[in-house]
Amino acid sequence: MSDSPISCSRRTFLLATATTAAGAFLAACGSKAAESIAIGDVPVGGAVFAGDIIIAQPTAGQFAAYSRTCPHQGNTIDKIDGGTVTCTAHGSTFDIADGSVVSGVARDPLTRGSATAEDGTVSATL
Repeated sequence: MSDSPISCSRRTFLLATATTAAGAFLAACGSKAAESIAIGDVPVGGAVFAGDIIIAQPTAGQFAAYSRTCPHQGNTIDKIDGGTVTCTAHGSTFDIADGSVVSGVARDPLTRGSATAEDGTVSATL
């Protein structure tokens, strides 16, 4: 074993620090909300809440995923009524088929994710 100290130039130190920070930032940006649920748990013509995701089945075999965050002021969508979901904080209601605003103060549609059905499970991501 050598008694000489390890040498690290200022440039090497800054480059290594920047690379580490960039990697951590990109890893955090790449994370997405993801949920899985049995197909039978999602009613045809309705939806279910799965964590921060709304998983809908507007028609048999057609699945959609939306964020539970209301686009109006960021409250949580907290009510399902057949083919619509509602943010009860300000009364905005959205269609589960396409996420569009049906009524209320919201002007923007729900943020859409992706939903895929395979092997009896619906997997949704935002």
